[in-house]
Amino acid sequence: MSRFRIVLVALAVLLLGIQLVPVDRSNPPVQGELDAPADVMAVVEESCYDCHSNETTWPWYAYVAPVSWLVAHDVEEGREHLNFSAWTSYDADERADKLEEIWDEVEEGKMPLGKYVRLHGEAALTDADLEVLRAWTHAVRADTPLPDMGKPEQE
Repeated sequence: MSRFRIVLVALAVLLLGIQLVPVDRSNPPVQGELDAPADVMAVVEESCYDCHSNETTWPWYAYVAPVSWLVAHDVEEGREHLNFSAWTSYDADERADKLEEIWDEVEEGKMPLGKYVRLHGEAALTDADLEVLRAWTHAVRADTPLPDMGKPEQE
């Protein structure tokens, strides 16, 4: 057998072998979902939910290693930073921080991730989507009550 064929067979065996490495593609139960206006939910569900919720739609390539490892890692990391399926578990300060972070990331073009949008063109944010998110994040932050710091001491 030629050296080329040996390398080719070894690569094929390796590619088949790595398919056996387990990857967590679970969708845990929704704990307390985001409650936002319909236009906001439409944008968030289309552009954010696959990585930032427990309602991920796992595409076919999420089942083929080594790409599956990258997809699972991105979803895990996305859920750690912001999980719309656990929105009600965040306190008022956390929600305000997350809203600010959402807008900052979107405004700077960091979200949704470019590599995600290349494969899911429908997730690209239009100018109208950006305006919906901007208006929502700013309006909700303005309504977020500040924590009670008590009365200032009288001197």
